[in-house]
Amino acid sequence: MSVMSEKTPLLHYRLSATPDPKDVAKGAGTQSGRGSKETRSRKLGVMFGVVTPTLLSMFSVVVFLRIGFVVGQAGLYQAVAMFLVAYLIITMTVFSVCAISTNGALDAGGAYYMISRALGPEFGGSIGIMFFFANVCGSALYILGLVEAMLSTFGVPEAGEAVISGPYQVLPSGYWWSVLYATGLLFVCFTVCLVGAHIYAKAAFIILVIVVSVLAAIFLSFFIVTPVVVILPAASVLNSTGLIFANFTGFHLHTLKNNLLPSYTVDYTTGVTMNFATVFAVMFNGCTGIMAGSNMSGDLKNPSYSIPRGTLAAVLITFITYNLLSLLAAMSCDRVLLQRDYGFMGDINIWPPMVKVGIYSSAISAAMSNLIGASRILYALSKDNLFGGVLALVRKTSPSGNPWASVLVSWLLVQMVLFAGKLNTIAGIVTIFFLLVYAAVNLACLALEWASAPNFRPSFRFFTWHTCTLGIIGCLVMMFMIDAIYAFASVAFMLLLLMLIHYLGPISNWGYISQALIFHQVRKYLLMLDVRKDHVKFWRPQVLLMVANPRSCTGLMTFINDLKKSGLYVVGHVRLGILDGLPSDPLQSRYDSWLSLVDHLNIKAFVNLTLAESIRRGIQNLLFITGLGGMRPNTIVLGFYDDCTPQDHLQGKILLSVGSGMDTASLTKKPGEQRCPFFPNVRLAEEAKDLREEEYVSIIADAVRMGKNVVLARYFNEFEREKVLGLGKKIASPQTGAGPFVDIWPLNLLQPDNHGYVDICSLFLLQLACVLQETRSWKQARLRLFLCVEAGGSLQEKEETKLRMMLKELRISAQVQMVSWDQVVALHWRRREGSHCGNLAGRDDIKVFPNNAALLTDEYIIAVNNLILHHGEPKPAVRFLYLPRPPADTSLYSAYRRHLDILSQDLGPTLLIHGVTPVVTIDL
Repeated sequence: MSVMSEKTPLLHYRLSATPDPKDVAKGAGTQSGRGSKETRSRKLGVMFGVVTPTLLSMFSVVVFLRIGFVVGQAGLYQAVAMFLVAYLIITMTVFSVCAISTNGALDAGGAYYMISRALGPEFGGSIGIMFFFANVCGSALYILGLVEAMLSTFGVPEAGEAVISGPYQVLPSGYWWSVLYATGLLFVCFTVCLVGAHIYAKAAFIILVIVVSVLAAIFLSFFIVTPVVVILPAASVLNSTGLIFANFTGFHLHTLKNNLLPSYTVDYTTGVTMNFATVFAVMFNGCTGIMAGSNMSGDLKNPSYSIPRGTLAAVLITFITYNLLSLLAAMSCDRVLLQRDYGFMGDINIWPPMVKVGIYSSAISAAMSNLIGASRILYALSKDNLFGGVLALVRKTSPSGNPWASVLVSWLLVQMVLFAGKLNTIAGIVTIFFLLVYAAVNLACLALEWASAPNFRPSFRFFTWHTCTLGIIGCLVMMFMIDAIYAFASVAFMLLLLMLIHYLGPISNWGYISQALIFHQVRKYLLMLDVRKDHVKFWRPQVLLMVANPRSCTGLMTFINDLKKSGLYVVGHVRLGILDGLPSDPLQSRYDSWLSLVDHLNIKAFVNLTLAESIRRGIQNLLFITGLGGMRPNTIVLGFYDDCTPQDHLQGKILLSVGSGMDTASLTKKPGEQRCPFFPNVRLAEEAKDLREEEYVSIIADAVRMGKNVVLARYFNEFEREKVLGLGKKIASPQTGAGPFVDIWPLNLLQPDNHGYVDICSLFLLQLACVLQETRSWKQARLRLFLCVEAGGSLQEKEETKLRMMLKELRISAQVQMVSWDQVVALHWRRREGSHCGNLAGRDDIKVFPNNAALLTDEYIIAVNNLILHHGEPKPAVRFLYLPRPPADTSLYSAYRRHLDILSQDLGPTLLIHGVTPVVTIDL
């Protein structure tokens, strides 16, 4: 939007479209340690370091060229309202800046440092890159605008231009001449920035004195200059060939009344009809630049002291100045003068060239501050090593700590932009880039406030989450009000950079606000997860998998990850020992390796380690304490107790442990080399186990007594998930017979005198199998349900009908296969003289059987094992078997374990499952 006089139309447009002249004026170090160079470079106080750059940033050329435009179009009432709204938005952002800057030591880097340390490297790096390019383009914009302003006064008209030459028009015009003048001015700025920030601060202070002097002359002119008639530029009045006049009336009540209400008309520099939104967007550009002082953080003696005081003082001064100038202009200038001559302040000044001096001074200051700001951002990015060795060369500094290499690179980039010549398109997106940075600062402060982090306690207290939210909303609204297309483009660019840094950038140790926010929300929702409100229809498996040595059970860990159905999954481990006499907890240093393993296996699991004098006591402790509130394990998974020699599935793997958990695995150069120091080698065949047979069965009994479902996993060292599921290959639909099978044997095969298929444990088997099938990777799996019946038995058809009806009611799709086992069960009856033959008639659908006290023979169990093997074609991916409850008599524990061993011998990956809680319902 254009607001300059006809004499400098291009300068006006570009300067009005570019906000933040001095954002990121200084500072780039991002490491907490400060060397002697950085210490020597911290010399600036409140006035030179904060107030001066912020005032020049916010004034820029706005104070000379936009006041008349705003009052002439919107009227005094709406102009004041616009300033109030605009300053409300930027004040909210200033509050966030002050809060972050007073929350501990603030290093060099300014806004980039604040955002990156609060929101993490991805967000900070993407905003930093955008801020860098915005400053580079902003510096070029101001240089080109200054050149065009100078040529409008001192330039020789080009051939064909119908312009009367004046006595001062001595500079040759043309594209290459403009590039030459711009290059010279840029070199002056480069020289100042190359010397150091202290020279820049002194130069900026001199420019501030000039700008304040010009403002003082303008204020005096309103009182001293007598009423005059101003000849308007011919181009300011459309379709007119004659001279047009407007009046400077001096202070007059009638003039004030005529300027109170809005009178939107066509902008004479662009031909666009104005409205409240367009005028507000143009005016708001003059209120930005609030972080120019905070971006000098690397050069301030005491940033936490200087930034809040200096920034708030500058904001207050500019607010008063803008409103006073608006009031004086409304009281003394005709509406036509305000609407048709944006450079009217020069026409009514006691010495007209002073306004030109103010414009030139503010423009060169803006260009200089954008250049030094861009260099500091680039230096900060290079020190943080977010882009690896790409920015390594720009880390070089002078003996005084000035990053001359980054200044040089920034200067070269600005010089390249200068060759573009016409930057009206870039100007709009540069403005939006700055606004996006302001929104990010508010977001950083809001995130820190919402996270309730104990270490976030800034000494600046005049902010709340409400002020941060208002700042974010205000900045985003202004972005889309200025230009919706550029706003979308800038947000998309930021998201692209964010993803690139996330996936390609190194890991930082700054801390992640996301972790604090997640902790805050998880704690809140865990409190809301009331166990008293649990219902069976929302049951899901929450698993505690006990792992002795992860080297030998990676297959089981990945399988249980599929079985959990979005439930809690905890990997537990017990280390034998007692804490007495140890200098510290030996398990704390081991969590990193376990978490690295979890990342390597790509499973969604927590890790819980404990120290105990026995395996049984350790598992009891984990069952008691694992989880929080309503999120506790309801199922424990144990490896099977047998004589198989463990296999090392991590042999030759490197688990790199880094703080973020983004670990990698690869092959070592020497396969036998030990690369996982916290995972001991697997047990050799001749080595004794840490767990006795009776203790193992006692653990099962303990879990049942504690109301936990028990799963024993056997032969999962043979389980190859990728091969079983055909991952990476095209899998046909279930109708083609290409999917893996999951076999379910819901009968208690070790207690055949009970023929029930619908007790709690049987239904738990069905539910787990159904949960596995609903997992995305197992969608192609087919369930096979084996129903053992006696040929000629009176209950055969009834039992099958009953089972099929139950499956239909439970919405479980499975192939029911009838298995005749007369010869097998006959082996059991011969040992069960006088045994009771259970009758299902009149029994409830859900039955709980007594402890297994059957007198079983090895012959019978081997026959059952052969029966399962015989009906296992095609070979299933996994089998689900009924696990009987451990006997009440502890002297039978050894026999119980041996029976399970024979039953599951050579069956391949098998789960023996004992369920103790209802898990299915037919209710909606």
